Amino acid sequence: MSTGDSALTSFGLDIDPAVDASVSATLAVVEDALRSNVASADPLVAEAARHLMDAGGKRFRPLILALGAQMGDPSRPEIVTAALVVELTHLATLYHDDVMDEATVRRGAPSANARWGNSVAILVGDYLFARAADIAASLGPEAVRLQARTFARLVHGQIAETVGPRGSDPIEHYLSVIAEKTASLIATSARFGGLFSGVTPEQVEALTGYGETIGIAFQLSDDLLDIASESVQSGKTPGTDLREGVPTLPVLYALAGDDTDASAVRLRELLASGPLVDDALHAEALGLLRESGAMKRARETVRTYAEEARSRLTPLPQGSPRQAMESLCDFIADRTS
Repeated sequence: MSTGDSALTSFGLDIDPAVDASVSATLAVVEDALRSNVASADPLVAEAARHLMDAGGKRFRPLILALGAQMGDPSRPEIVTAALVVELTHLATLYHDDVMDEATVRRGAPSANARWGNSVAILVGDYLFARAADIAASLGPEAVRLQARTFARLVHGQIAETVGPRGSDPIEHYLSVIAEKTASLIATSARFGGLFSGVTPEQVEALTGYGETIGIAFQLSDDLLDIASESVQSGKTPGTDLREGVPTLPVLYALAGDDTDASAVRLRELLASGPLVDDALHAEALGLLRESGAMKRARETVRTYAEEARSRLTPLPQGSPRQAMESLCDFIADRTS
């Protein structure tokens, strides 16, 4: 986001303008700081490191951090520093993900691996991880420890996704991957917001729990949007995961279902066949999935996680910051409809 943009109303949230202004101001500073912190003496590294950052993105992790900081003193300089740590870590994972997924496009632009090759993309991801660790060191040992442990969870999640369920329940495995690969860094973002704004230990734990569960809901809602959206709301062509054979939650629910009606049986047949590269079969499966009981169940799962995230806020004082975090729960639960 650029300076002057509204952070929370851009999500469609009706919240206290003062909270929105404070969070927006923090994110504007973070955006400027990101550009200076990916600089390198090597022009190629600098260009490649800026590549995904310049393509934009939701900046959801700094947003959660800045929201959490509203519970304490959001003006502390450590808030921006911590936001840099989480966003640089996130950007680094995207470079590695695109190599592993052999992706050609990211955020509407050619992926780094498509433009510069896998080796450069991997090394740029490593460089961004190193920058994040260096910045974390300025926040003290607790921040370094937390960033390292989060990094370990991210790697565990990626490994689990790569090797697959290996005999475990595919749905439980999928939700576990999301918790490790996505929610872990969002939980750390919320925790940093509490830690560095000076809230109580109990409130830090509440924010961490909120970040973990809202992170799962956020990723699940993104996956559902890939199916439900008629446009490019999700940042990619609708049904991309289906076309590529990526088993997201609605697909897993459909495959695990035992409905005997003709549409459910046909949907299972299509999904069991693997990646749906044929346009006609893809369109048929997408239409059946949108109207399926599996899609309804997946929406209910998103809402369950969003409501759990709301419940994690109970130890926090009532007021505009908590209301903003609760409104985000509503937004995520409703955006898949």
